[in-house]
Amino acid sequence: MDEALIKEIRRRAHFYDRYSGCSQAVLLALQEGLAIGNTESFSAATVLSGGVSRRGETCGALLGALMALGLVDGRSRMYDTPVYAAACIEGDEIANEFQRRVETEFNFKEPLKTTLCRDIQWGIYGRSFDLRDNEQRNNFYAYGGHGDNGCLKVCGIAAEVAAERLLPKIK
Repeated sequence: MDEALIKEIRRRAHFYDRYSGCSQAVLLALQEGLAIGNTESFSAATVLSGGVSRRGETCGALLGALMALGLVDGRSRMYDTPVYAAACIEGDEIANEFQRRVETEFNFKEPLKTTLCRDIQWGIYGRSFDLRDNEQRNNFYAYGGHGDNGCLKVCGIAAEVAAERLLPKIK
């Protein structure tokens, strides 16, 4: 496996989230590193950040990683249910590994029980933020939300986990 490429994909995802948009940061890093997808798939990830339109639901970084999985192993015809089922199994494995690594790399005191943005925020910052609210979003930034040890790091983890799984399929 190309460890240098995986590290570069992680670095790019971490860097790209400085512009906001965790799902797009992860997806773009994977698109560039693995030569997958296009502008349309990148654009489709726009509203998935902050836990789906900043709602605190499923982590946008994870969603970007799962979109990359879909680009590599997704079905191209609706009736191709075996491909769909196999991709869902692999998606679950990526989500589980992402969850484990976030918990480990951030030294969570309690096990991370979900991949919800708001739960990841609790583990990192000791509270969650409603990113749809300007004041709370500013507080999120003040707590380090777009710092190197905040959501940027989460993006790096998501990209790395996906790259480790997808790179062998592409080479």
